[in-house]
Amino acid sequence: MLKDIVFVEPVGDYRIKLRFEDGAEGIVDVSEIVPFEGIFSALRDNNAFNKVRLNNELGTIEWENGADLDPDVLYSKVIGNPIPRYPVCIQAE
Repeated sequence: MLKDIVFVEPVGDYRIKLRFEDGAEGIVDVSEIVPFEGIFSALRDNNAFNKVRLNNELGTIEWENGADLDPDVLYSKVIGNPIPRYPVCIQAE
């Protein structure tokens, strides 16, 4: 079940402190889950990374360049559970 992020704070070295709507909180090292390529390449710059912010509409975090992260993945990291795997949907032609 999707849990919204209600608080984010950068704490250095590509780590962020998160709190979720159910009270779960912890620090996530984003460098462990993001390759800093493509849209995430700008976040190699600590100044850009530290501008992380909440997107209350989506219940997740984002950066100025539009990069965002799946709150399910972040929640899994915070509570120490495996990252969820979702089935791939293939549409018939």
